[in-house]
Amino acid sequence: MLNKLASLPRDSRDTLFLLAVIAWIMLPQMAHLPLWCSALAVALLLWRSWLAVTLRPLPAKWWLFGFLLLTVAATLATYRTLLGRDAGVTLIVVLLALKTLELRARRDAFVIFFLGFFTLLAQFFFSQSLLTALAMLVGLLGLLTALVNSHLPVGRPSLGQSARLAGRMALLGAPIMLLLFLLFPRLAPLWGTPGDAMSGRSGLSERMQVGSVARLALDDSVAMRIRFDGLQPQPAELYFRGPVFSSFDGREWQSLRPTFPARLQPPAQLQVAGAPLRYEVTLEPSGRPWLPVLDATPEPPQLPVYAPRMTRELQWLASAPLHDIVRYRAESYPQFRHGPLRPMAGLQDYLDLPAGFNPRTLQLAAELRRDHADAASLVAAALARLRSGGYRYTLEPGVFGPHSADEFWFDRKEGFCEHIAAAFVILLRAAGIPARIVTGYQGGERNTVDNFWVVRQSDAHAWTEVWLAGQGWLRVDPTGAVAPGRIGTLQRLQAPAGVVASAISTVSPTMVLNLRAVWEALNNRWNQWVLNYTQSRQLNLLRELGFTSPSWEDLGILMAGSIVLLSLAGAAWTLWGQRRHDPWLRLFEAAQRRLRKGEVSPSATPRALAEALLCQHGAADPQVQAIHHWLLRLEALRYAPGTSGREKSGLAALRREFKQLHWPA
Repeated sequence: MLNKLASLPRDSRDTLFLLAVIAWIMLPQMAHLPLWCSALAVALLLWRSWLAVTLRPLPAKWWLFGFLLLTVAATLATYRTLLGRDAGVTLIVVLLALKTLELRARRDAFVIFFLGFFTLLAQFFFSQSLLTALAMLVGLLGLLTALVNSHLPVGRPSLGQSARLAGRMALLGAPIMLLLFLLFPRLAPLWGTPGDAMSGRSGLSERMQVGSVARLALDDSVAMRIRFDGLQPQPAELYFRGPVFSSFDGREWQSLRPTFPARLQPPAQLQVAGAPLRYEVTLEPSGRPWLPVLDATPEPPQLPVYAPRMTRELQWLASAPLHDIVRYRAESYPQFRHGPLRPMAGLQDYLDLPAGFNPRTLQLAAELRRDHADAASLVAAALARLRSGGYRYTLEPGVFGPHSADEFWFDRKEGFCEHIAAAFVILLRAAGIPARIVTGYQGGERNTVDNFWVVRQSDAHAWTEVWLAGQGWLRVDPTGAVAPGRIGTLQRLQAPAGVVASAISTVSPTMVLNLRAVWEALNNRWNQWVLNYTQSRQLNLLRELGFTSPSWEDLGILMAGSIVLLSLAGAAWTLWGQRRHDPWLRLFEAAQRRLRKGEVSPSATPRALAEALLCQHGAADPQVQAIHHWLLRLEALRYAPGTSGREKSGLAALRREFKQLHWPA
C-alpha cells in the first residue's frame, strides 16, 4: 500500500494529504452535525480520494451543482433556515467537501485552505476545551504544511520538509499570536457563543416537569470549580442555590408568578451569623443568568462587567445570560435565617395547588394534619414516612402520569430528587404549610492536584424550603431521608463507565481517578488562564503596566504599537544578520560540514577540499565530479577577477545546486 502511494504523481500525493487534514478537521464536528451531513461529507471525501488514487478525471460541474442543491434543501428541512450557527456550520462543512471535487488549479487549493481554516475555527462554536484546542492545533499545522507544500517548486519534496517549514513559520508567528491574545480588545458581544439547552440529562433548567423523563442520564461534565480561602465547608453545607420553583400547574413547576402586589410579597429578610466562607467560582457557560452561590450570600458576588442582583427567594442573577466562562468571588454564611416570621398575604402563593390533581396525596395531607397539631411535627412525620416507607432513590423511575405525587407516595415509591422534592412540597401545601422547590447543586469533589472543588452537572439537585411561623424559611431536603448518603457523604449514583475506563479500573482502581484529577487540573488551568482571559483581566494588565484608567482604545493603541515594534525589530535582526555573516562563507561552511568525514584541514580552500574529495572517492563517480565542479565554481565566484558584480546572483544559483547535490556519507 505504501509503495503504491509512493508511486503516485505528486498532485495525487498532495491531494491525499490535504484530504486527510480536512477529514481530521471535520471529525470533531460530526457530533454536532446532522447524520445526513456527516454521511455526505465522508462520501465526498472518499470519492475524491478514489479519484486521486485511480488518476481519474474530476466530475462535471452539474454533479457539484446537484449536491449543492441537495445540501441547501436538506439544511432548510433540518433547521428551517440557512442562518445561524448550526445551519451555517453544516453548509460550510459540505461546501468544503464539495470544493475538493474541483481541485484543479492552485486557485482552487487556496479556496480550500480558506474554507479549511474557517471550518477549524467553527469547532470552537461548540467546544473550547483543552482537548479541542490540541486537536485543532494539529489541524492547523496540517493545513500550514499543505499550504507550504503547494508553494514548493516542482519535484517530489517530502512532507517532512514542508512540515518543518510550517512548524518554523508557526513558531515565528507565536509571539505575535501571544500579543494579539493579550491585547486584542475583547468587546461584548463578540466574545462567547450561545450553547444549546440540554434535555433528559442532569443539570439545571428554567422549569421542572415532574414525571416526563423516564430515565435521567448523568452528565459528568463540569458545571463549576470552586476554590475556598482557608476555611473549608462541611459536606452538609455544600448547597449551591439556583432557580427556585413555586408555581405549579399540575405538571410543570416554574418560578413564582405572584398573585399579590409587590408590597405584600414576602421579603427576603436575610439574616446571617457566624464565620463566612470566602471562595472563588469559575462557572462554565450555561446560557442562563444564574449565579450559583452557597446558601446564604447577602452581598453581591464580585463579577466583572455584569451587575448581579438577588431575588426575594435568595437566587443571585447576572444582568445578562452567561455564554462564556466567568469567574467571581463570593462570601457565604452557612448559618442564616430568611423570610418573614409571621403569616402574611404573600405566603398564599406558596400554598396554591391546581384543582383535580393528586387526590390521594390530598387525603394523606388531611390525615397528617389531623394527627399533628403544629407544622413542625407534621414536617417531621412526612420525613419519617420517607425514611421508613420503603422509598428508593433511582435514576430510572419510568414515566409518571398526571397524578405524579400520588404515584410516588403510594404506587412506585421511587424517583430521583425532583420527584421526591415535588411530592414533598405538594403534600405540605395540601396540609396548609407554605413550601417551595429549590434547585441547584449539592456536593462536589475536591481535586487533590490543584485543591479546587469540582461540581458537575451530575451534582444537580432539588430540595425544598418550608415556612414555619417564628422561624421563616427552613431548608428541608427530603432526598436525605430516602438516600442519606446522597447528602451526608456525597455519594452519587454513577453513570456506567466506558470500555477503556472499565479496563483500566480493573487493573488499577485508583488510576482512573488519578488520571481524571490530573486532566481536570490541566483543564482548570486552561479555563483560568486562557478561556477566562476577559476584558477585565486585560484592563488589569494595563493597570499593572502603568495605565491609570485603561480602556479598550488603550488596548488597541498598545497592540498596534507593539506589533510595529516587533516588525521593526525582526527587520533589524534580519538586516544585522545579513551584514554580520558572509553568505559565501556560510555556504562554504555548509559544504565543509557535509564533507566533515574527509581527512582535510579545517582551513582548506574550496579547491583543496575538491582535490581531497577526488583522492578519497575517485573521479569515476559522477556525483563526486558534480561536487568537485561545484566547489571550483564556489572558489571562482569569490576569487576570480570580475565576479564581484555578479556574486549575489551566482551565489543564489550555487545555493540551489547545493540542495540538489548528493553528498557522500
